[in-house]
Amino acid sequence: MRTSSWSKAVTALAAVALTVAMGACGSSKKSSSSKSASTPAATSGPGVGKPPVTIGDKNFTEEFILGSLYQEALAAKGYRVTLKGNIGSSEITYKALQSGQIDMYPEYTGTLLTAIASVTAPPKSAKQAYSEAKAFVQKHGFTLLAQTPFSDSDALGALKTYGKQRHLATIADLKKSGKSIKLGGPPEFQTRAQALVGLKKAYGINPTFVPLAMGLNYKALDSGQVQVADVFTTDPQLTTGKYAILTDPKKVFGFQNAAPVVSKRVLAAEGPAFAQTINKVSALLTIPAIQKMNAAVALEQQSPANVAHQFLAANGLL
Repeated sequence: MRTSSWSKAVTALAAVALTVAMGACGSSKKSSSSKSASTPAATSGPGVGKPPVTIGDKNFTEEFILGSLYQEALAAKGYRVTLKGNIGSSEITYKALQSGQIDMYPEYTGTLLTAIASVTAPPKSAKQAYSEAKAFVQKHGFTLLAQTPFSDSDALGALKTYGKQRHLATIADLKKSGKSIKLGGPPEFQTRAQALVGLKKAYGINPTFVPLAMGLNYKALDSGQVQVADVFTTDPQLTTGKYAILTDPKKVFGFQNAAPVVSKRVLAAEGPAFAQTINKVSALLTIPAIQKMNAAVALEQQSPANVAHQFLAANGLL
């Protein structure tokens, strides 16, 4: 991401935010309103006169930010866009796309392959993951727009103090503790190949799984309800130094660049500026950029729409 007043402002914001008491607000686990929202469209631009579009997003902070970024950037070009937020997991959100309730939503390439396409052979690179994911959705009337520079994969996190006590460095180190280790995560984590199913097969671990509602992973770690939890690698909590990530040398969690899934029919109706606008936004989303925005929402409690607006304005997209 290019240097801007946004970067300086959010860096300062994040520094303050990190002093806030940790709570149920991880970037992978924070809830939001499920109501639809719309941003007034500009009165001029390539989107004026085009059919209305509904964008969806999944059920955690980073998705709320992505949805808001795409919505406002498109509205600035004259497109009439409604954002239907906090729909649910990938499985639920993709069904909303299939049924026509939404026209587009941001997805992660590896998750699309395993949770939606049921691919069992993991790709060997981010490029392969994107190509396979795009090939799959194109068979069903959709396509992928450009993927983001950042990749946000699942990971297993623990309190750093606990990790040192138990000499935990890699996921394989959990094997010796068997079921005495409690591993927390959203319900779907227990059944996905790119999650607990794959971890058991690759590393031989057998922890006691504790289902956690969205937003409770770091709180569960802090309270001792679980010793290890499913986290996301772009979570702002990971910048505090309080938590440690167990390495995944066998790459079970795969490659997880974000890429909008959009209806081919809608894409054709909206014209070339639609995809061009979205791709310009995606190109700016580096790991530092998305992590700072996650911190602004998850720790400072700013609204995703406000954070998205600041970012787009600072980067000349409004």
